[in-house]
Amino acid sequence: QVQLVESGGGLVQAAGSLRLSCAVSGRAVSSVAVGWFRQTPGKDRVFVAAARSWGVRSNFHYADSVKGRFTISRDNVQNTLYLQMNSLKPEDTGVYYCATSPKMYPPVRADEYDYWGQGTQVTVSS
Repeated sequence: QVQLVESGGGLVQAAGSLRLSCAVSGRAVSSVAVGWFRQTPGKDRVFVAAARSWGVRSNFHYADSVKGRFTISRDNVQNTLYLQMNSLKPEDTGVYYCATSPKMYPPVRADEYDYWGQGTQVTVSS
């Protein structure tokens, strides 16, 4: 059974940083696409970042709103996915979800992912 468990959310002031973690079991993060999404009340999940690796090659994709500020990465030994968030803005506030996908590219649509974590709240105060 595949399980994803996020951690690392919290309250931070604007311009601050947070690192989200997503511990994965039942599936190797080195062999699948991985992604992060954000959701706010009453809205659909919004793509944040995704990655897919093949051996030494990696392909990344970021939402325009987070380019240059957020970095997606993985630790294949710990089987954990990360999202480093710097220069945070109030509009980054939301529940962040990690997800995995069998796609051979970094997907940007939520329906391309098959396993999801439970979410972790990030609140950025102005």
